[in-house]
Amino acid sequence: MAQKIAQIVDMNNAMAGEVALDEGVFGAVVRPHLVHDVVRMQLAKRRQGTASTRTRSGVRGGGKKPWKQKGTGRARAGTIRSPLWRGGGTVFGPTPRSYAYLVPRRVRAAALCAALSSKAQAGRLIILENLSQERPSTKGFKALLQRLGVKGRVLIVTDRVQGDDAATKSCSNLRDVLLLPVQGLNVYDLLKHETLIITRAALSMVEEAWKP
Repeated sequence: MAQKIAQIVDMNNAMAGEVALDEGVFGAVVRPHLVHDVVRMQLAKRRQGTASTRTRSGVRGGGKKPWKQKGTGRARAGTIRSPLWRGGGTVFGPTPRSYAYLVPRRVRAAALCAALSSKAQAGRLIILENLSQERPSTKGFKALLQRLGVKGRVLIVTDRVQGDDAATKSCSNLRDVLLLPVQGLNVYDLLKHETLIITRAALSMVEEAWKP
């Protein structure tokens, strides 16, 4: 496939080279229905699923028949914990469950490539030569974003397995900045953030993992 050339910048926003973007990953056709399916899957997996109610067997009390079966003129009753009674059990109420489900890997790959392609086509993709800090500094990290001309929500993807410790600590207090290792790259966070900043090494890992 044809390849698009993108600039690589350093932490001072000076040009550090060029890289050819894989057209299969950063030039894919955007299919909104696939993106929608994957985002729904991600949000479903994040649900706690802890809502719980008690049926008539789980409500305390109600073991004794409240009155005799016949002769009182009242409706028959076997327990005060019937769902018909105040304080009784719940019928068909929620129980703890997992809402997680999976869509096929090819669908997930197509949705991720669509999200990456939309960032590249909109000019919202910044490729860093590397992201390294000697010590955590929120002020220094904000200055970095200003040098890069970034505004709004920012997603930063690094090639570290657990993320760069100094960079992670530096941006932890920044509300609109999320730093992820390349293994954590996902469709929902790509759509939620306006700008994607990715290191050169992470870019290679993404293309290797998700190219068609």
